[in-house]
Amino acid sequence: MAKQEASPIRNVSDTALWVAIYRAQESERPDALFHDPYARRLGGARGQAIVESMPHGRDLAWSLVVRVTVMDEVILRCVRNGVRGVLNLAAGLDARPYRLELPPDLLWLHVDMPDMVDYFRGHMAQETPRCRLEFIPADLRDAQRRREVFARAAQHGPLLVITEGLLIYLETEDVAALARDLHDVAGARWWLSDLASPALLRFLAGNWGRAVQQGNAPFRFGPREGTAFFAPHGWREAEFHSTWDEAWRLKRTPRLAWLWRILGWLQPRKREAGRRMSSIVLMQSDTTETETRGARA
Repeated sequence: MAKQEASPIRNVSDTALWVAIYRAQESERPDALFHDPYARRLGGARGQAIVESMPHGRDLAWSLVVRVTVMDEVILRCVRNGVRGVLNLAAGLDARPYRLELPPDLLWLHVDMPDMVDYFRGHMAQETPRCRLEFIPADLRDAQRRREVFARAAQHGPLLVITEGLLIYLETEDVAALARDLHDVAGARWWLSDLASPALLRFLAGNWGRAVQQGNAPFRFGPREGTAFFAPHGWREAEFHSTWDEAWRLKRTPRLAWLWRILGWLQPRKREAGRRMSSIVLMQSDTTETETRGARA
């Protein structure tokens, strides 16, 4: 019997090293969609090893590049429209406070597991953020600690929450609890996240499933109802960005994308399912909507 190779991923935090290398590779292109001068340093040799050892690791970078680019655009627009605080959950190696053009009085709360916060701060110690940046070590699975962090963030609204690359690793009930606390405790106005579908979970399981499962980072959350999942917890869809559509706009399509596009034209129902397979969504609190109606009355 052939010996089963160990997963290159040891835990969920290792996925931040993996994604950092994708950001580095994009930044080094002559036609880069964004520039993250810290990504190569942050991802390090281990991040590079993960990319090279994952099945089709390089080929599937396009979706992560699209996600980062679209989220950059949405964050900057939200800040221009009045957001004064950003709550970045499971922030990993996100260097946006250092690389985006942000107002100096914006408060950015970088929240992650203590070891991950220490790693990031150690590698960025000589750099200066463009806004007010605070690091908060916290295990978000601890409900009491999570609510303490959210209560702190609530003091700095209007608040935008970011959960980039987080929800897919959570159980359904944990996402529901997070959604309720972001609404009721943090009082967040906006919530920016990537969102998987059941179809995407099946696709990822076929490509990376074994590696992430062995590394204690299995893909879990991909609600069949899409953003409607969040409605009972106080959130509605404000913007929907199909990863597929954005890939064409940004000219970062996967190999054979032209063939899939032709097949989509021939099968409209499957084309729409493909558009919703993976997305970046901006959700708005129903409290914000109520406040807006009240102001207009």
